[in-house]
Amino acid sequence: MTTSSDRRPEGEPEVEGDLLHDGEDTEAPPPPSPSRRVSAITWQKLVFLPAFLVAVLLATWAWFQQAELDTISKNALAKGEVSKALWQHVQLTAISTFFVLIIAIPLGILLTRRMFRKATPVAMAFANMGQATPALGLLALLVIWLGIGRRSALIGIIIYAILPVLSNTITGLRANDPTLLEAARGIGMSPLGVLQKVELPLAVPLILAGVRTALVLNVGTATLAVFGGGGGLGVLITTGITTQRMPVLLLGSILTIALALLVDWLASLAELLLRPRGLEVGT
Repeated sequence: MTTSSDRRPEGEPEVEGDLLHDGEDTEAPPPPSPSRRVSAITWQKLVFLPAFLVAVLLATWAWFQQAELDTISKNALAKGEVSKALWQHVQLTAISTFFVLIIAIPLGILLTRRMFRKATPVAMAFANMGQATPALGLLALLVIWLGIGRRSALIGIIIYAILPVLSNTITGLRANDPTLLEAARGIGMSPLGVLQKVELPLAVPLILAGVRTALVLNVGTATLAVFGGGGGLGVLITTGITTQRMPVLLLGSILTIALALLVDWLASLAELLLRPRGLEVGT
């Protein structure tokens, strides 16, 4: 039995509930929050690249297990030669990057101070010359000057990688908002306090980007250290080329590429962890 309240005029559209289908009451789904974007980026960086590298290294190992190597290839890869070359390469990369940081970052800070700003073009010109010079030619000059050994290789790698860190440090410090610096001085902060608590934290993303570039450059340039007696994975690459043994060349190349990708991955994680809070993480 229907009541008067249940009756509707003929032709009137049916309304379900409390205007659930009214266009004014429906809302578009909210955009993804920055925290979700950061989580997605972090997940990709944490999982995808390491999984890819592990798969490539396992495939390489499986291929070498069934490959038929001749005596020359076995001698080049036996007696811990591979692990020795890899460890030498890691040492060259780590030591050269350490010296690049303690040289380029303080120099970049110094060149942004009022007293030394006029010297910036000269310093940048020398840094550009260091990277514009072919790495092998630079290493050859250092070997002639300093002799064969790891020292020549390290100095060559350092000179070649200073530019990105130096230029990014200068750019990051110059990009700071002058009003923030004036506000910091206005509340009584000393010049050193402004540098430590305002300028450097704001410049951290650009500085870390330069460090990341320098790390990858160092991994690649370290393969040339073999020509100066510095060792590294370049030993496997040059042995494979000179003896025409493709398995040795392939292993040296794959390990170099994997190390460069791993270093880049670690540097990208450092960018996420060391980036000051409140700065948006780029995609």
